[in-house]
Parts: sequence; structure tokens; C-alpha cells
Amino acid sequence: MHVTPYAKHLAVALSLVVMAGCSSTGGTQDGSMAGSNGAGSAGMNGGSSSQGMSTGQMGSDSMGKRDGQQDGIPEVRTIYFDYDRDTIRSEFEPVMTAHAQFLKSNPNASVVLQGHTDERGTREYNLALGERRANSVQRYLTVQGVSPSQLEVVSYGEERPAVRGTSEDSYAQNRRVVFDY
Repeated sequence: MHVTPYAKHLAVALSLVVMAGCSSTGGTQDGSMAGSNGAGSAGMNGGSSSQGMSTGQMGSDSMGKRDGQQDGIPEVRTIYFDYDRDTIRSEFEPVMTAHAQFLKSNPNASVVLQGHTDERGTREYNLALGERRANSVQRYLTVQGVSPSQLEVVSYGEERPAVRGTSEDSYAQNRRVVFDY
């Protein structure tokens, strides 16, 4: 019986299939598929406020729809936080409410809440802070009536900055939670 040559070919083919399935499809670090020039990839217009952005500067992520995804997803998919804080700023409450309304009216929709931080602090601290930020968004949505089964929390800490740089402006754009539908 000549099983050995067939087994070798099968093992090689299986390895290639596994590697192809694990390869990256690209995209930006905020989850969008749009190209990024590094200076404003989160749709920001580069304000100089040390406390963050105004609602006119929030921008939106240009994310492609996945199969079976409903129309009507709120346009603004990123909210920003103050330095070393996990409390939702009042200027983002309308954004949060829009996401809550969308999720309540689309019970089959789900979202991953991606928590991010700026690069200051240890890696461990930033992972925990990113998780606290995403958890505060999750709590807000569940209080608004969204089913917890529609929500998933992930923290990337400082590992996926929206912009590179060491200015307060760059840091402010990296302290965020991204809604990834």
C-alpha cells in the first residue's frame, strides 16, 4: 500500500490551506478597509485641543459592509476619551444613543467594541484601560436596552494607534473605542 506519498501530499496541501486562511486581508488598524496616510486615518481634521475633538471633528470610519449586514448603521463609529479616563464624554452620548437604537431595532446585528489607548503607560496598564473603555461603552448600551449577546469587548491597548506621533493631538486620536460591525 502506497499511503506515504499520498499522506505527504495531503499534509502539504493542508498546510497551504491553513496558511492561506491565516493570512491578513489588509485594512487599517481601526478596522476599516480604506487606505491610511497616517495623518488622519480616523477621519479627524487635526484640531489642537488638548482635551480632544469637538463633535464637528469626529469624522467617520469608512468600513465596508459584511455579508448580511443591515443598512442604517450610524455613520460615526469612533468615540474618544480623555487622558487616563474611561468615562464617556457627554458630547458622544448622541453617538452612543444612535448605536443603541440601531442595535435594538436590529437584534441580529452585533458589534465588537474595540478599546484603544495612547502609548503612555505600560502595555499591561494600557490593555486594561482599553478594556475599561470598551466596557463603559458596553454598559451604556445595555442600560439603553441593547442585548448583551450583541456586544463583544476587545482591548488593543496601545497596539493599534489611529495615528503615529507623540503630540497631544496624536494621543487624543488614539484614546478611543471603535464600533466594528
